[in-house]
Amino acid sequence: MFYRRKIIMALLQTFEGNLEKISLQKLLFLFTSRQSKPEYDFVPFHYGCYSFSANADLTAMVKHGLVTENTTSIANADKVNYTASLTSEDKKILIEIYKNYSKLSATSLMRLTYLNYQYYAINSKKAKEILSEEQYQRVLAAKPENSDTTLFTIGYEGVSLEAYLNKLIKNDVKVLVDVRNNPVSMKYGFSKNQLSKFCESLNIEYLHIPELGIQSEQRQQLDTQSDYDRLFDVYKTKNLKSTTSYQKELLNLLIEKKRIALTCFEANICQCHRKHLAEAITQLPEFKFNFKHI
Repeated sequence: MFYRRKIIMALLQTFEGNLEKISLQKLLFLFTSRQSKPEYDFVPFHYGCYSFSANADLTAMVKHGLVTENTTSIANADKVNYTASLTSEDKKILIEIYKNYSKLSATSLMRLTYLNYQYYAINSKKAKEILSEEQYQRVLAAKPENSDTTLFTIGYEGVSLEAYLNKLIKNDVKVLVDVRNNPVSMKYGFSKNQLSKFCESLNIEYLHIPELGIQSEQRQQLDTQSDYDRLFDVYKTKNLKSTTSYQKELLNLLIEKKRIALTCFEANICQCHRKHLAEAITQLPEFKFNFKHI
């Protein structure tokens, strides 16, 4: 079993084998926020801090009979002592979490996290209801907002789904433009249907333009930067020259929405075609805006 799933199991077992789903997400957030290297990342969602990845793990654990669920709660269904398999550091964190929060309801846990981590409450459906007006105003002030018109590029290599989404949120990206030719990924959350769903649940529009990508058969044997450079020479001379209408479409989208991001896989911008696509857009006569890799 993945170590991160053992943490979920240990939390459930420590909290008497049953937790409301909202409580589990909040306790897991409080747990991982104390880890030197968090096992899960979180985004600001409908009821505060939420991990899509943890939810996916829970779905898999239900399938394997480790836990059971109903519409509101998760229950332990395994007799293995998962606490014993945690590191000494994580055992101490688990004791602290239980000592401090075992008597709090789901609403109390929401309120606690909203007060201490305002960013994670910015999309909450409950913040206005459970916070005072002054506290709620602090949540509103934590919402990233920027009126500058900026073209971004972003890769998802080496980061979790949640860390990636947080980059979009914190840069106030309005539209994510997927410029992969084949938007399928072995990495959780980054295939087209998943990524579009997660973006739209966070009020970020998703658009896929496969014509701006590079076909997979062209991307073989890319071992050195020289290999990438040769690939991109072809991309610039052939692909970009035949897709000017899409580039103009993206510029018009940028003018309308103000903050859009082009996305592909590679973390290193020098090894991704999105760099050359973005630079082509910046060379259009009407482009007079900001340009940033994130």
